[in-house]
Amino acid sequence: MSIMEHLVSDPILVTTATIIAIYITIFIIKLVEKKKKKHHPLGGTFLNQLINFHRLHDYGTDLARKHTTYRILGFFRTEVYTADPQNLEYILKTNFSNYGKGWFHYSILSDLLGDGIFTVDGEKWRHQRKVSSYQFSTKMLRDFSNTVFKTNALKLAGIVSQAAASNEPIDMQELLMKSSLETVFKVVLGVEVDSIFGTDEEAARFSNAFDEASEIILGRYIDFFWKIKRYFNIGSEAVLRKSIEVVDQFVQKVIQTKIDEVHNSADDLTKKKEGILSRLIDLREIDMKYLEEITLSFMIAGKDTTATTLSWFLYMMCKHPRIQENISQEVIEVTNLNGNYSVEELAANLSEEALDKMQYITAALAETLRLYPALPADAKVCFSDDTLPDGYSVKKGNVVVYQPYAMGRMKFLWGDDAEEFRPERWIDENGLFKQQSPFKFSAFQAGPRICLGKEFAYRQMKFFSAVLLGSYKFKLSDEKKAVNYRVMLNLVINGGLHLRPSSRNQVI
Repeated sequence: MSIMEHLVSDPILVTTATIIAIYITIFIIKLVEKKKKKHHPLGGTFLNQLINFHRLHDYGTDLARKHTTYRILGFFRTEVYTADPQNLEYILKTNFSNYGKGWFHYSILSDLLGDGIFTVDGEKWRHQRKVSSYQFSTKMLRDFSNTVFKTNALKLAGIVSQAAASNEPIDMQELLMKSSLETVFKVVLGVEVDSIFGTDEEAARFSNAFDEASEIILGRYIDFFWKIKRYFNIGSEAVLRKSIEVVDQFVQKVIQTKIDEVHNSADDLTKKKEGILSRLIDLREIDMKYLEEITLSFMIAGKDTTATTLSWFLYMMCKHPRIQENISQEVIEVTNLNGNYSVEELAANLSEEALDKMQYITAALAETLRLYPALPADAKVCFSDDTLPDGYSVKKGNVVVYQPYAMGRMKFLWGDDAEEFRPERWIDENGLFKQQSPFKFSAFQAGPRICLGKEFAYRQMKFFSAVLLGSYKFKLSDEKKAVNYRVMLNLVINGGLHLRPSSRNQVI
């Protein structure tokens, strides 16, 4: 028997050879497939982003104009950035299960937000989404929040009135931030705080610590040494630890107070109406840690987002006086106010029905969000190798970032006037507000993770806009000073928004 015949007759050798042949075949196939895979054009590296950090979103917009979807190379990962609606729909809806927060985002965010809805995937996310969805859908929350909006809008209007009377400029962004803080404290926690006048020192400490923690947490995305700093408790991570302690202590104290309050007034429906937290406690199935995590998630979602949007909205009103006057006229017509009227009378006439009729304000707010989305970019992690609708591949572990800021400036989506502020693009032939696809207008996300507070935010912004523009005229205190954003989690105006208000024809 020849050597070859002997080898062929040996079953072990045949099996081994077969297995080796199979593995070689698979390896060759993978090599061929790898060569066939297309990867998005290279836009730059993280070093380019660091160099352009002061204008990060505009840098991303410049790249999106060239490539629509592109890659940024880092030391440890590749990031894919997209302004393509078909890719966005695929990531946020069609193949939703393959794109989520993942360990990458969780490791960065969880020190502050724990297992909150913004850090988790899977069953934990679904449970919180269900609980949150129910809270936002109740008429009780709608009625309660409308009362809170009215109270705080009038409080803010009082400060603006004093500035108008003295002809003094004011930082409207700072005031809107403080007012928004009061609103979210009342709506979420059911707690009254005085942020605008600064008399509540405990709430102020919490707010400052929360802002500081949020900014440092965001910085972790570009700080490759943050884990080392955390381990040794040095630098920004030492500051973060102290800030989180202040945040945790405050929230835990508020929750415990609310638990005692709800349990001691089990039959008092009024107490259960005061804030989302009271209704969560009343479910009696949620532990203290969960309450803290979901409370902080609600707060980070509502604390600065509406304030920054309203700030950019007022900035746009100053840049476009005609639009400012159009909105003022709409408010007067819808509320049936003629001649002299007080701010209180205006607020009293802002019923749910009146707000629904304000189509032009809605359009102007949507146009503001198109150009200045509160969350200018959002990222998901790819859980397994995939191919996007544009035909390019994404690898497991790649971070996929969609860019609402860049998308709002794309001519192929909005026309040649994409960078112009034009609320009329949102009005149909019947004078009614027309919705856009959330995969084109992505300021509120889209798909299963679409923002639950979208309608809540619009109502709050419409109420404040109507009170402010129906009562006052606004001008920039310095027309020549450039207004730019500060690179943070939210699109905050760098250095504030300094305006000079004047009263319209009304009783003060």
